[in-house]
Amino acid sequence: MPAIQRIVIFALISLLAACGSISVDDYAGTEPEFKPQSFFDGPLIARGVLKDRSGLVIRRFSADIKAYWTDGVGTLEEDFVFDDGEESRRVWTLTPSNDGGFIATAGDVVGKGRASVAGNAMFLDYVLRVPYGDGSIDLSIDDRMYLLTPNVLINESQMRKFGFRVGEIVLTIERLAPAA
Repeated sequence: MPAIQRIVIFALISLLAACGSISVDDYAGTEPEFKPQSFFDGPLIARGVLKDRSGLVIRRFSADIKAYWTDGVGTLEEDFVFDDGEESRRVWTLTPSNDGGFIATAGDVVGKGRASVAGNAMFLDYVLRVPYGDGSIDLSIDDRMYLLTPNVLINESQMRKFGFRVGEIVLTIERLAPAA
C-alpha cells in the first residue's frame, strides 16, 4: 500500500475516533456539582498509580496538596512521593477564563492547559514535559476528573504521544478538611 494511502487511512480512523469522544458537557446536571474553587481549597491528599501503555502498573505514588485561592486565582502545590522514593513537586495555577473554565499552568506544562467544568466533572487538556533518557519528551495529557462525594474526586489521565496512548494515571484526591 502506498504511503499516501496509509496516511489518508490513518487520518480517517483518527477523525472517526474523535467523533465518538465524550465531552465534559455530557456531565451537565450530574451531582454532586463540582466547584473547583470549593473542592481545591485546603489540604488534600492524592493516591494513585502510573500504568504503561499495556495497562501494567509501573509506579505508585501519593501527593500532599495545599490548595488555595487568591483574588479568584487558584494554586495547587503538589508534593509527590513515588514508591521508589523519588520526590517531585508541581505547582498549578488555575486562572478563570471567560467561558466558565480555567487556564491551567505549571512549570512542567508546555504552554497553557484548558479546563472545562460541567456537573460533577472537570476535563483538563495540556502538554506535559517529562524527563526521558538524557532529555525530555512532551506528552499530551487528557485529565478527566469526577467528583464522587463532596470530599472525594477520582481522576483518570490518558497520556499520548503522536496520538498514540503511551500510559495512564489513575488517582483519587481526598479533602482532608470536610467541604463546607
